[in-house]
Amino acid sequence: MTLRLEDLVGLEVFVDTIRLGSISAAAREHHLSQPSATERLRQLERRMGVRLLVRGPSGSVPTTEGEAVAGWAHEVLAAVDRLASGVVALRASGTSGPLRIMASLTVAEYVLPDWLHAHRATGGAPVELAVGNSVAVARAVAEGAVQLGFVETPRRFPGLSTASVGGDRLTVVVAPGHPWARRRRPLTAAELAAAPLLVREAGSGTRDAFEAALAEVGFELATPLAVLASTTTLKAAAMAGDGACVLSELAVAGEIATGRLLAVPVADLDLRREFRAVWSAGGAAADVQRFVRLARQAGRPA
Repeated sequence: MTLRLEDLVGLEVFVDTIRLGSISAAAREHHLSQPSATERLRQLERRMGVRLLVRGPSGSVPTTEGEAVAGWAHEVLAAVDRLASGVVALRASGTSGPLRIMASLTVAEYVLPDWLHAHRATGGAPVELAVGNSVAVARAVAEGAVQLGFVETPRRFPGLSTASVGGDRLTVVVAPGHPWARRRRPLTAAELAAAPLLVREAGSGTRDAFEAALAEVGFELATPLAVLASTTTLKAAAMAGDGACVLSELAVAGEIATGRLLAVPVADLDLRREFRAVWSAGGAAADVQRFVRLARQAGRPA
């Protein structure tokens, strides 16, 4: 059996299910929907080939095998933290070079340019920037490919430290000809959850945040109308009348201002989300600390 990076999240969910007494409590701890947390645990059980938990109406308790795995899981998660600490120490002792940053798409396109300008204006080190979805960003930081990441997902990532650097709000947008454009009352969370939507791919911070918001009020995302891998493609599809989508207010401000898209209010759903910096849990080099401080000072509230 070979553990993968995504299994570490499952291990954390498993350990926290035992600690908190239920999968739903562990899901809240990790900002996951309960179905998502349950699926991670099932994947972990399938990969290990043993049953880890006994699930019941009053909560979840470990099996005999689960108790043994939990003890080893604590050691594995502690080892991940030690590994991250060692890698940070190695990088800090090497020769200086560009600050390697990777950011999720919304942060990279609409927030990071101002941070980079302030960083350069105050004598910061040269920056090499890569862009990907939030899960790809966390993986790059965990593997040491970059020193600092910025994500927009509520997921937690083992072995990484985090700090809030502001946020934004998701908004439902449609073309002027869409039926929702003529509504006089806000959408309900139930209506939004039941509608086939244009959505980003799994691992996208925008999709994660939207699914987490639905889970908070007891709903799951319906089968998508289409899954598209970029904000630009989603906006183009929505403007063409293909369907509704949920995107950052930063990403659709221009289209709303010109009337190409219309924002649809939602009555009972908190669509605020947080942007977070992530770096190795073992510590951060001086350039990383400096950039995080700058981002926190400039961060916009959600």
